[in-house]
Amino acid sequence: MSVIQAVILGVIQGVTEFLPISSSAHLVLLPYFFNWQLPVKETFIFNVLVQVGTLVAVIFYFRKDLAAILVDFFKQLFAGRPFVTPSARMGWLLILATIPAGLAGLLFSDLVEAAFTSPLVVGIALLVTAALMLLAERVSQNLGDSHDVTFSTALMMGVMQVFALVPGISRSGATISGGMLRHLRREAAGKFSFLMSIPIMLAAGALSTYKMVKEVPDLASFLPIMALGFLTALVVGYIAIRWLLKFLAKHSLAYFSAYCFLLGGVSILVWAVR
Repeated sequence: MSVIQAVILGVIQGVTEFLPISSSAHLVLLPYFFNWQLPVKETFIFNVLVQVGTLVAVIFYFRKDLAAILVDFFKQLFAGRPFVTPSARMGWLLILATIPAGLAGLLFSDLVEAAFTSPLVVGIALLVTAALMLLAERVSQNLGDSHDVTFSTALMMGVMQVFALVPGISRSGATISGGMLRHLRREAAGKFSFLMSIPIMLAAGALSTYKMVKEVPDLASFLPIMALGFLTALVVGYIAIRWLLKFLAKHSLAYFSAYCFLLGGVSILVWAVR
């Protein structure tokens, strides 16, 4: 992997991890479109590190919220009043929202990995993402704020995160749509979507890092150029979160839906031609 490829893929990961256009789809399709013959070992290491980079970005962006949630969660739990404050209650909501995707990831990991080799699957999944966001825009009343997230809303957004295990189904697109279908405002659904991504990204990052250390004996030789991708994804990811939350306050998901329709159609067309 060259320096230019590492930077490009780092930028793509940083932008698309949080924008509702599917980071996994772009990481599959970009090398496919440009015929980049990237070694499997290098690609695996790179994907692990850039995902950790975007994880660091979302933790840093929401560091104050996370600190308040963690402190209040344990404080109220030990006081025997686990749901009495908004921050403590948010902790339980995030746990509930994480459970569906955590279980699905353990049960269907082999199927998910196989899907990452199929541009056709990615293209179809992008069309599904586009349709889902249009449905959410049509149905949602855009009434609820962050404090209006209920346990049933958290569970629904958690179930939507399960579908995002398929490359091409945008995690943020699916979960934000799930919140909007429960009539949350776009920006409220977006904030909860980002917060609920942290536990599942932590678990996935820890597992991938363990596999990387265990299965790649010459890891040190790949790290310098991979570190560049990590830092790029971190910085760009932080900017993407900040931009998207402001964008959602005033704009529709239809713009992202149109992009996913276009990219999905092009993906299927290129696959058919080849």
